[in-house]
Amino acid sequence: MQKKMKLAVFDIDGTIFRSSLLIELVDEMIARGIFPPKTQREYLQKKDDWQNRVGGYEEYIMGVVRVFGKNIKGVKLAEFKKTSGAVLRANKDKVYRYTRDLIRELKNRNYYLLAISHSPKYIVHDFAVALGFNKVYGRILELDKNKRFTGKVEYEELIMDKAKIMERAIEKENLTLKGSVGVGDTESDVAFLKMVEHPICFNPNSLLYRVARKNNWQVVVERKDVIYEL
Repeated sequence: MQKKMKLAVFDIDGTIFRSSLLIELVDEMIARGIFPPKTQREYLQKKDDWQNRVGGYEEYIMGVVRVFGKNIKGVKLAEFKKTSGAVLRANKDKVYRYTRDLIRELKNRNYYLLAISHSPKYIVHDFAVALGFNKVYGRILELDKNKRFTGKVEYEELIMDKAKIMERAIEKENLTLKGSVGVGDTESDVAFLKMVEHPICFNPNSLLYRVARKNNWQVVVERKDVIYEL
């Protein structure tokens, strides 16, 4: 019987990538005229509020999500891939040292690396595979017969439940939770962090930080050129 591999599961945006792939993608879609320029106004104020610490990051990212959802319908897959490729080339190395090095360490120890993201799979897949991940889950955007996006998300209930995705991967890929590692940065990662033996809350937001303190989970912060535990 084939020996089960140990599992390491990571969120991507804000955990590995030092921003959000979706934010970079939407900005580039607007810059290329694929999305109307005026749509940027729908989240720029939210961005300013967050940067000025009078608003939250969640409001900012949800503004970007809404712009993407309202404007992706009718966009050609070929245009999307060309744009996402440019985004990846410009941003592929903008990663945190802690998670970058942890990924390399776990890969060398023969862990099965699983990435789960709420960003579109077309962009997160290439980003994560380049880092050595074995499997990548992201939002699957529906295409029509002409290879244009319909604006709908396939299997949305599944992708929003990271614990279910993890359970599915464990069953399909012959993995074990013994010695498992999980790394996330927001409360949306709590479901899979509860399942692993070694949960790591990396640069957590306030909600995840409170959960981490309650459960005595490891908290790691990377600030400038310093990495430390709280």
